Amino acid sequence: MNLDFSFYNWDLISNFVLKGLYFSLMLTVIATIGGVFFGTLLALMRLSGKKWLDVPATIYVNGMRSIPLVMVILWFFLLVPAIIGRPIGAELSAVITFIAFEAAYFSEIMRAGIQSIPRGQVYAGQALGMTYSQNMKLVVLPQAFRNMLPVLLTQTIILFQDTSLVYAIGAYDMLKGFEVAGKNYGRPIEAYLAAAVLYFLICYALSWMVKRLHQKIAIIR
Repeated sequence: MNLDFSFYNWDLISNFVLKGLYFSLMLTVIATIGGVFFGTLLALMRLSGKKWLDVPATIYVNGMRSIPLVMVILWFFLLVPAIIGRPIGAELSAVITFIAFEAAYFSEIMRAGIQSIPRGQVYAGQALGMTYSQNMKLVVLPQAFRNMLPVLLTQTIILFQDTSLVYAIGAYDMLKGFEVAGKNYGRPIEAYLAAAVLYFLICYALSWMVKRLHQKIAIIR
């Protein structure tokens, strides 16, 4: 096997890779924000003590967590256009799918964070006359977010890795950029190896940052 990486230059990276990297990062950020928002709502529904909120949220979370992400991506991409009668595009389909899927995982993280807050603080908020929503907003959720921040960021790193699955519906992510470059220059093996190295470097750097953040949070405690 004669590997040759000499064809890599700035023009190749700017024309093929950066476009895909931008979409992968954008998808990661949007899916994280949307996933945390809806995941927090799902967690509050599950902890509300009301069956009409708890049961649907539990079914949704457990259902999503039991299905491979690539299956959800394909189902949404193929079934929704058939239902509404028009295509929605691979990029928009990927964004909606990732938000819906990641909400289930972020929900469990937030639920664990909320339950980690001592009940005494909740009772103290109630003693001050706070309503349930005020107690959650001002007392519980800020502490839960701080406690779960390293786990939330770790899930975000996993989310970034999973963005490569949008390859299945033809979205132009970072992996797709490397693939197109490899085909154009007749070097598919080198392209996939370079993609693996870049994924590793990005995820390793982010994991190191999360580790440092976790150490700082532990010192503050």
